Amino acid sequence: MELHDWLLFFHVLSAFLVAGALTALWWLVYATRPAGPLLADDDAQRFGNTFGPVVGAGMAGAIVFGVWLALEDDAYGIFDGWVIAAVVLWAVAGWSGDRSGRLFAKGERSQAITFQLVNTMLVLVILVLMVWKPGA
Repeated sequence: MELHDWLLFFHVLSAFLVAGALTALWWLVYATRPAGPLLADDDAQRFGNTFGPVVGAGMAGAIVFGVWLALEDDAYGIFDGWVIAAVVLWAVAGWSGDRSGRLFAKGERSQAITFQLVNTMLVLVILVLMVWKPGA
């Protein structure tokens, strides 16, 4: 395999980490709903403390390998509109996810869910950009 193949592999693997961990965190939101929690507070905190950093690691890997891939691949450029849009959305998604985790830790559930929803929606938009590469 060549460098391009490895970069693409790790970029996509990072995206899968983000998607999987976000799915787990949404399950956690469901499992800790006030109407009928399925997890004790300590278990929920451990679960969140595990999968929150996995989202962060996936986001870090996605940006590092994605930018490297854009620099390495002649078909795409770091200044292509869809790449710039993805990087900006990545930054806002990362901020929103961090904010969500901090609010969950403080027990501010409704605000935390809002920020987690923003994070998730932005990640989905980024995935759409990565798949269809508008303007490329």
